[in-house]
Amino acid sequence: MSAALSRGLCRALSRHTAPSSLLLGGHHRAGLSPWFAPVMTLKTSAPLRAEPKKKKKVDPRREHMLKERMRKKLKKMEKVAPEFIPLDDLITPTKCLDETRLERSAPRLSFGESEGRALLLKEWCRYKQEQHMAEVQAVELALEAQREALEELKLESEELYQAALKPDPLLFPFTHEGPAYTPPKSKYEAPDGKYNDITKVYTQ
Repeated sequence: MSAALSRGLCRALSRHTAPSSLLLGGHHRAGLSPWFAPVMTLKTSAPLRAEPKKKKKVDPRREHMLKERMRKKLKKMEKVAPEFIPLDDLITPTKCLDETRLERSAPRLSFGESEGRALLLKEWCRYKQEQHMAEVQAVELALEAQREALEELKLESEELYQAALKPDPLLFPFTHEGPAYTPPKSKYEAPDGKYNDITKVYTQ
């Protein structure tokens, strides 16, 4: 039984190694063992020659000193209050903080003065109303005269009537030119102008 099993294994291995043995040539067939595969059938990975990085030896005393120095700096920064940047635009000028301006009150008027101002205001309102009514009446009279003139013109000549209804472009002289499209200059440098930079720089 064992002899038959060993013969079957030898046949199977000889079948798998036949193509590779053909590549090696006929004079190597006799030297090949059925238990070992030829060298050409072996696959190997690329050699890995990398070496892990060695950790630098740090002096524990030096590391402790660095930590202590950083801790002292942090303590010193916590003690000092942060300095806020002032906003000049939100600061009220001193000339506007005068108490006399804030507490200034209207002058007291006598009874006769207040009555005179009230009568003067009523007279002014009455005058402006009359002026407005006069303007409205003048516009109405002008429109009525224009309508009557157009009716008389229509009776005389239809062509002149149609020409009178057209808008007159010369009544309001208005000239307008659109934006001129010109290609930009490629090497043109726009001038910045002269100015004094008075920007305040704050450091914390």
